[in-house]
Amino acid sequence: MDRDLRPLHVRGSGLWTGAVTDRVVVDVRVALDADPRAAWARLRILVHGGMLSRASEAAYGEGVTDLVKLAGPAAGLTRLADVYVEDLTETGDRAHIALQWDAISADGRLFTTLLADLTLIPGEGQTTALTLTGTCWPPPGQAGAGPDQAMARRWATAVSGSLLNTVACELAHPAGTAGHARPGPVPGPRRPTS
Repeated sequence: MDRDLRPLHVRGSGLWTGAVTDRVVVDVRVALDADPRAAWARLRILVHGGMLSRASEAAYGEGVTDLVKLAGPAAGLTRLADVYVEDLTETGDRAHIALQWDAISADGRLFTTLLADLTLIPGEGQTTALTLTGTCWPPPGQAGAGPDQAMARRWATAVSGSLLNTVACELAHPAGTAGHARPGPVPGPRRPTS
């Protein structure tokens, strides 16, 4: 799914007015006991293998299940419609991927539910930090009645935590990616050219 991210649209309005009050900013991080170059190479393999799309679907589903427990069955009338994943790029010593999730609300409207960057940051020695930073919009309720701010935060926490944990487990336990890896040295991040 190497597509460019589409312009942000909020709640089917087609325009972003800057007056969004139902978004939740997420910034979660997990430390990996993995060499940064090896983690970078494994993440590239996982992206091209479609793992981020599958992990996104699972994370969205977990978030909706959590929201149903809080707000009732009507909150479950949504599904993830598409996951946009940009190519893995490097800025300095960091590798990152931009993500956008679009979902369908209970009334059939398409809305952006996540805009985020998944980033690998080298730590000391053989450690790497994996971060997810961005903005989440929970599914709106029927007739425009969305979840309150506490429910929105809980939904965003469930979604971002699930996605980050899945990616971290795949990076920390590369056995599932062994069939896709090429023999030879692990490539390091590409350095920008002037």
